[in-house]
Amino acid sequence: MIVISTAELRNNMKKYFDTASAETVVIQRGKRETFILKRQDSFQEIPDDFHRAITASEVISGIETGLRKIIKQKDEQKTLLLQ
Repeated sequence: MIVISTAELRNNMKKYFDTASAETVVIQRGKRETFILKRQDSFQEIPDDFHRAITASEVISGIETGLRKIIKQKDEQKTLLLQ
């Protein structure tokens, strides 16, 4: 196992991707965050949540739909109060 900083990873990315093929690379970001870089041998090791990932445009679309519903509900409440 090797421990490096984010700056070291950024400056020598190819080197550490190659290193991660043989051993685990721990990336230290500041004093409180650490990340592990290691080679994944097969797609079976991918977490189930990974396949549920959505694109940014899908997120935006969902947010827009939700906002439209909220605005519609508010408009309906105003209409009821004015009657």
